[in-house]
Amino acid sequence: MTKTVLHIDSSARREGSVSRDLSAKIVDRLAADTVVRRDLATPLPMLSEDWINANFTPADQRSDEQKQLLAQSDALVEELKAADTLVIGAPIYNFAVASSLKAWIDLVARVGVTFKYTDQGPVGLLEGKRAIIALASGGTEIGSSIDFASGYLRYMLGFMGITDVEIVAADTLAVDADAALARANTQIESLAA
Repeated sequence: MTKTVLHIDSSARREGSVSRDLSAKIVDRLAADTVVRRDLATPLPMLSEDWINANFTPADQRSDEQKQLLAQSDALVEELKAADTLVIGAPIYNFAVASSLKAWIDLVARVGVTFKYTDQGPVGLLEGKRAIIALASGGTEIGSSIDFASGYLRYMLGFMGITDVEIVAADTLAVDADAALARANTQIESLAA
């Protein structure tokens, strides 16, 4: 049984969102002891020069202002570290992830915190976690040459050490919504809790 789920929704639509509906069904299926919600429709800050400088300043040398700049990122990383399973609701906007989800990734993918560099290349520091991504698209087929979302999410999660990644796809909704939703719901029903 899953103990702690971090449930992230990235759709700009709070109502009528397929990815939100699917991610909620996945969370229900997992029956976790604890669910932490992160709704990215409430925007996160974009990276800035000051944030990057703070991030690359050794922790014991950061000014109070730099610590404040990193405070939200630190909180997001702690949510991620505490989770056994990550559930992400992700619509595909213009063939890729929503900018809100990209902002979250930028804030949690931190050298020395969620990954490190070694002589053999980068190593993720968040091993042993599971991720389930509910992807929804109007016309983009998941896994096709124009899908820049699923590969990116798999790569970035793996880069941080999360390699157990499952995708629930409701793709090409504009072509046949009923069939796409039926396929996605079947995938959810077959997920291990």
